[in-house]
Amino acid sequence: MKIETIDLDFMDTGQVIAAFLLLGEDGASAALVETGPTTCLERLTAGLKDHGVSHEDVRQVYLTHVHLDHAGASGHLSELLPNATFHVHEVGYPHLVNPSKLVKSATRIYGESMEELWGEARPVPEDRIEILKDGDETETAGGVLVAHDTPGHAYHHLAYLDPGSGALFTGDVAGIRLPGQSYIRPPTPPPEIDLEAWVRSINYIRQIAPASLWPTHYGSYEDVGRHLGELEQRLQDWLLFVEGHMDDGAGREEISDQLKAKGDAEMLAEGADITESEHYDLAGGYPMLTDGLMRYVTRRREKR
Repeated sequence: MKIETIDLDFMDTGQVIAAFLLLGEDGASAALVETGPTTCLERLTAGLKDHGVSHEDVRQVYLTHVHLDHAGASGHLSELLPNATFHVHEVGYPHLVNPSKLVKSATRIYGESMEELWGEARPVPEDRIEILKDGDETETAGGVLVAHDTPGHAYHHLAYLDPGSGALFTGDVAGIRLPGQSYIRPPTPPPEIDLEAWVRSINYIRQIAPASLWPTHYGSYEDVGRHLGELEQRLQDWLLFVEGHMDDGAGREEISDQLKAKGDAEMLAEGADITESEHYDLAGGYPMLTDGLMRYVTRRREKR
C-alpha cells in the first residue's frame, strides 16, 4: 500500500488539513483517510485526479471522527464516489446519516463563520456507511487497515493503523503538528474533550507502537515517543494552567490570552517562527481550545 498526502489548502493556506490517499499496487483500488470540509472538496477531487485516481476507483473512505474539518465533505463525496463505503465510529454514525445536530453544535462555536470555514454538510446514505470498532480490520487498497478506538479529543474517535508500514493515521488524538516543526499543540475544543480518556489513548498508541504518526493537521512524523510524550505533558500542563486561572477568577478572554502567550512561548522555545502560530490557529485557535478546557474543568467538578 502506498500513502500519498493530499493538501486540502484550507482557507487558501497549505499544510493545515490533509486527506491521505491509499493506493494499491494494482493501481485499480484506492481509499481515503479523511475528507476534509466541504470548502476543500474541489481540492480533494483535484488531488485524486493528480494521482490518476478515478472516482470509481475509491472503494473506502475512513473517518477518524465526524468533526467538520475531518468529515464535513462526506455527504457530497458520497455522491461523487459511487463505489465508496464510509467507515466511522458507532457514535459518529448517526451524525453522518443526519448532520443537523453536528451543524447546530458547530454553529454555537463558529457562528457566522460556518459557511466560510466548512460549507454545507450533507447526509451520507445509511447503506453506504459501515461502523468500525476497536480492533476491526478491513481490506483496503491492496492492504489492511486496523481501527483503534482512541477517545479524548472526541468520544467517537478512531485511529487507523497500516500494519504493513506501521503508519498510524491519528486524526486529532496525536495533536496538531505542522511540517518542519517539533511543537505539538493539543486540540481541545468543546464540547467533549476528556483528558483522562485522552491520556489512556496516548498510552494505547504507545502499545500499538506505530513506526510513524500521520496527524490530519498535518503530515507524518517518526519521532513517535518524543511526540507522544510532549503531547501528554502539554495536555496536563495546560489543564492545570487553565484551572489555576479559573480559580483566580479570570474570565474566558483573559485565560485565552494567557494560554496563547504561554503556547507561543513554548513554540518559540522549540525553534519555531512566531508566524507559525497563525498556521496552528487555523487548525485550532486559542479561544476555542480555552473553551474546551474550561468546559472540561467545570464538568469534572460537577461530577465530584
